[in-house]
Amino acid sequence: MSRAVRIAGFGHHVPARKVENAEIEAILELDAGWIEGRTGIRARFWAEPEDTLSGLAASAGDMALAASGIARSDIGLVLLATSTPDHLLPPSAPLVAHKLGLAKAGGVDLAGACSGFIYALTFADAFVRLHNRPAVVIAANILSRRINLAERASAVLFADAAGAVVLSPCDTADRGILGASVASDGSGYGLIQIPVGGSSRPFAADLDISDTQMTIADGRAVFTKAVDIMSRCSKEALTAAGLAAGDIGRFIPHQANARIFNAVGKTLGIADDRTVKTIADYGNSSAATIPLSLSLAHAARPFRAGEKLLLAAAGAGLTGGALVVGL
Repeated sequence: MSRAVRIAGFGHHVPARKVENAEIEAILELDAGWIEGRTGIRARFWAEPEDTLSGLAASAGDMALAASGIARSDIGLVLLATSTPDHLLPPSAPLVAHKLGLAKAGGVDLAGACSGFIYALTFADAFVRLHNRPAVVIAANILSRRINLAERASAVLFADAAGAVVLSPCDTADRGILGASVASDGSGYGLIQIPVGGSSRPFAADLDISDTQMTIADGRAVFTKAVDIMSRCSKEALTAAGLAAGDIGRFIPHQANARIFNAVGKTLGIADDRTVKTIADYGNSSAATIPLSLSLAHAARPFRAGEKLLLAAAGAGLTGGALVVGL
């Protein structure tokens, strides 16, 4: 079993269409500046008709693989965190692996909503340590096709994007996941959902199309629960790693809403200039926001060897978690 795991490459991809707030504010008859004032979002990217989830994911994965310098024949696993696969069946990860030329890799989807990347990275880290083979972790979503533009709460938030990392075995201690905490709260199961399409309420000829789109039942409850889960899991992950908030080089939270991650950062005592924020230009792409933010942050100011990162997320289900990662 390998002693540690390193992140060998970062990647990201967004569709070509950039959607400014003014376009959505006009549709919803909102005052100029309403969206940014309440969410921190100025713009987001939405898929074009020809875009596919597997295509976005493969583009991000290709960038991460190229940056890693690892031979594609060496990759042992592809984990794809998504809430919007190409099809309900089959899973999209095998198709993504095929598009990436990963002929010797296993592939499976993970449906963890906004926390999906946290869980996928946790599982991939364990796979690499156990099997001594590299893995690709991708999170991607096309949420614009699940937005109900008549529902303000969700229409102003969601975006399309993909982010990826390549994990590789290494012999340097204090790399990879150093501390982890995951949580769930099924009492909030109905707070964020797509009502129809599962086995509980299958598709039917007479269904209302709005029931196939995302809905947020209680934004205030989502805010409160998300801040609690992200803060609590972050503290537990730091404790598990034997570190304090001051030891963290950068905090990369899920970009759900600026008010949420600002509240979490304040609770943890993490200075604002150490929080990576991409929500203004990229919106909320659910599980994709953390790997997207990792890739953008590394491109802007490369992570240094030995730097400690704190990742945290919460989302539908409710699901949540936090990781301390050594670079």
